[in-house]
Amino acid sequence: MRAKELFGMTVLDSKVREVGRIEDVDIDVEEGNVESLVVSLKKGILSNDYIEVDFSNIATIGDYVLLSTEIEKEAEEAEEVTVEVEEE
Repeated sequence: MRAKELFGMTVLDSKVREVGRIEDVDIDVEEGNVESLVVSLKKGILSNDYIEVDFSNIATIGDYVLLSTEIEKEAEEAEEVTVEVEEE
C-alpha cells in the first residue's frame, strides 16, 4: 500500500466506532516507516479537530484503519435556545 492511499480512509477505534478520516501521514524518511497518522475527527461539518495516532496503536489497515485503542469523544452538550417572536 502506498502512503497516498491512506489519505481519506475511515478510522475506527477498538470499539469499531468511527473516529474520523486520515488527513496526513508522518513518515520517517531515513527509515521509510510510517510513524503516525493525523486523523481529522468526525465531529461536524466545520470541525477542525485533529489527533495524532502513533503507528503502534494501529491494529490493521484494510478497507478501514482499525486502531487498537479506544478514542474518547467529549460529550457535547446542546444549549437550549429560546426565540421570542413579537406579534404585530
